[in-house]
Amino acid sequence: MSAIVFDCDGLLLDTESCWSRAEAALFAEHGHEFGPAEKDMLIGRSVPAACAELARFFGRPDDGPLIEADLLARVGAELSDGAAPMPGARALLDAVASRVPIAVATNSPRHLLSAALGTSGFDGYFEVSVTADDVAHAKPHPEPYLVAFERLGARPSDGVALEDSSTGVVAAQAAGAFVIAVPSQVGKALSADFVTDALTDPEIVAWGRTVRELE
Repeated sequence: MSAIVFDCDGLLLDTESCWSRAEAALFAEHGHEFGPAEKDMLIGRSVPAACAELARFFGRPDDGPLIEADLLARVGAELSDGAAPMPGARALLDAVASRVPIAVATNSPRHLLSAALGTSGFDGYFEVSVTADDVAHAKPHPEPYLVAFERLGARPSDGVALEDSSTGVVAAQAAGAFVIAVPSQVGKALSADFVTDALTDPEIVAWGRTVRELE
């Protein structure tokens, strides 16, 4: 194995609940309910793409940037209270960080990733991180993963990516990595090389204890 690249929101940290509360408040302000179908419009997408979709949904197709600024402010306020690690995330990072190069690749902007990793204490695990601010094309384009593996000095075809959304899975697969999917939406079916309900899955735990960098 050359390296491991992790998504962040909903995979390592329970930031999706922060996003969902912010999104629900935004929908309510515009007179709409917020449920699984509405969440599915947004999860895993870059913030500009998601807010452009929201602008159309709200009947304000030219107001994407204004809606984006509003949503980011709401999410930032939610994240200021801290983001809880997903079950098994810290143990998996502890297991693999000393054995193989690791990175995080996310569609979130840099300031939100920094806030999430900092308040959770996960920032010390990653020397390499790739955000939407660092690439021309966000997920589902493979660029975030290609850049992350390149910065680790690794080949995606020898590496592993961990994701929680269909958008992220498509990006990681297009980059050529082996993909482990842990859906953050209950009942959401994802097509990946290995799919599980949680990072506490005994197979994931055993894998984390045995990974080794390629010679």
